[in-house]
Amino acid sequence: MKLLLRRAVPQDAAALLDIYAYYVKYTAISFEYDVPDEEEFLQRMKRISAKYPYIVAETEGRAVGFAFAAPFSDRSAYDWSAELTVYAHKDYQKCGIGGLLYSELESALGKMGVTNLYARIAVPETEDKYLTDNSLGFHKHLGYSVVGRFHKCGYKFSTWYDMVYVEKIIGSHFTKQEDITYFCDIK
Repeated sequence: MKLLLRRAVPQDAAALLDIYAYYVKYTAISFEYDVPDEEEFLQRMKRISAKYPYIVAETEGRAVGFAFAAPFSDRSAYDWSAELTVYAHKDYQKCGIGGLLYSELESALGKMGVTNLYARIAVPETEDKYLTDNSLGFHKHLGYSVVGRFHKCGYKFSTWYDMVYVEKIIGSHFTKQEDITYFCDIK
């Protein structure tokens, strides 16, 4: 499978929403209950991509995954930290798309001056048909470490789920830290 990674554009909203909708409707990977409408999803894309990379993976002209970074917090002292999110189309899971998207995202964020990466991951006490430990394993494989666990903080499909925070340091920390440069060099 030949994969193209590129910057997301507004015209991608419907295809990316289709990918995301599966996770909202049928999994506890997303803690959202309702699929946002296309306009809401597009506004989310615009807000995020104004400062951070938002990347699409496509094959044969079809979007098969996406990833983006967002502020870890809106407080200025957190500017060197970003939170990452990735979704692969349900028919393209475990094909390496997530790893490629994360690699591109990490590279772009490093060029911006971001030093710390975080992800929030839903995890089950016991795996079920809505949630496994696959996402946690994916992040650990990419060098992320668990730095916190919130117990029974998400309730979906009549089940309580935990959430873990994972972290990966990609940059140096200095007493005089350079300002973040908000840009995305993804083509």
